[in-house]
Amino acid sequence: MTYPPAPWRLKGYGIQTLHWVDVTQAAAFVPSELEIVSFLPGKTLAGIYVSAYEADSLLQYNELIVVPAVVRYQKHMGAWISHIYVDNEDSVAGGREIWGLPKEMAEFSWHHHSQVSIRQNQRELCRINYQQRMWSLSTWWKQELSGEVFGRLGSELLCFQGQLQSQLGLLTANLEIPPASPFAALNLGQPWLTLNLPNLELVAGVPKSLGNQVNIKQSVL
Repeated sequence: MTYPPAPWRLKGYGIQTLHWVDVTQAAAFVPSELEIVSFLPGKTLAGIYVSAYEADSLLQYNELIVVPAVVRYQKHMGAWISHIYVDNEDSVAGGREIWGLPKEMAEFSWHHHSQVSIRQNQRELCRINYQQRMWSLSTWWKQELSGEVFGRLGSELLCFQGQLQSQLGLLTANLEIPPASPFAALNLGQPWLTLNLPNLELVAGVPKSLGNQVNIKQSVL
């Protein structure tokens, strides 16, 4: 198995949903050593990110990322990824061995810019039905977003910088997560905001070790 070294530079398009989730429910998906950040009383920010990385990317693949919470560790604050699925074995190996992300293989189906479904071993993980809002046009210029992301390699906590550039648009979306999905217990509900990310450019930076032992709880199934 071969994969390119970090950083990875990826281009394509994506969808980002944002949700308010109870801290008590998110805690089942987050290591106890990490502090869950509350933005509203008893609520943290969670999200689903689905993307397709196409030509001109370092690797070409589809990806589903589940973020159950924004977390803090010492002076670092960023996203904890509890579940991540791709359809490229090199991406699985690189994600696990470079950034300590729990990547697994899955199948992705995009339908006429209106639906994306992700399945694993005949089990549907989630489905997003979406359409662009009539009064919402994507920005003409690219917006830049960046933030820290945590991973775990063995018992070592890692942190890396994620940088995203994309035009931004608003979507009307319906998220379906079957009860048998590994992250159903997060109870995401419907997103309060869904972003369309055309002409996306993503950079997953070189990770650094925070030099601490972290015990990862078993995710709720």
